[in-house]
Amino acid sequence: MKRLEKIWYLKHFDIFKDLTDREIDVIDRISYMKHYKRRERIYGQGDPGDLVYLLKEGRVKIYKLSPDGKELTLAVLENGEIFGEMALIDEGPRGTIAETLDDSDICVIRRRDFEMLLKKKPDLALHVTKLIGLRRREIENQLENLVFRNAPSRLAALLMSLAEKYGVRDSQGIILNVKLSQQELANLIGTARETTSALLNEFKRLGFIDIRHRRIKILEQWQLKKIADAKMKEFPIKEVDREEDSEAVVQ
Repeated sequence: MKRLEKIWYLKHFDIFKDLTDREIDVIDRISYMKHYKRRERIYGQGDPGDLVYLLKEGRVKIYKLSPDGKELTLAVLENGEIFGEMALIDEGPRGTIAETLDDSDICVIRRRDFEMLLKKKPDLALHVTKLIGLRRREIENQLENLVFRNAPSRLAALLMSLAEKYGVRDSQGIILNVKLSQQELANLIGTARETTSALLNEFKRLGFIDIRHRRIKILEQWQLKKIADAKMKEFPIKEVDREEDSEAVVQ
């Protein structure tokens, strides 16, 4: 990538929007661009946390693996998002795995260089601190959902969250402008793909959502909120264990 193109992209990262051209030049000098192929691991659990990443283009999944190999997706990141930022407050090894979902171009900055920049730019440090706090709350909410919600409630809550982050409203509802497969949705709510598929079909049958060209449109946001808030106590889907191959049953 040409230097001028890289600088243009750096200027358009949200966390750098208030920096001067000189400060952007500093970031250009202390960073480098790296291309990752689809499904390529960026870092793993236990790896040293000595780098911070800025996603220029593509998608990245942040997840954990349980001791028995089950995957829990904590976040799916889109263009312009920062990750690996926990290295700035915790010098221990990585506690999560980062993997690309698409071919991705990523700006990489060494932690010590980024820390020096933050010391010189308090406004940027505050922005990053708020971002870290928000990311932690999102992870806490994700884990809370897994413990206290059933599968329909978790899926409804996820769709509401995606609508808030990626939603584009039209005359009929809210289009989720994010590409997620049924398996990726299943990993985000900690259930089997078959259960997720059955729940999506049931939400569609009830008129709560529509699905076209792998895009979900929320039609009845208030109904999803009822399910997410567990005010709709009964829901006609039996959850399938993630290790089973059987289909979810619509009762």
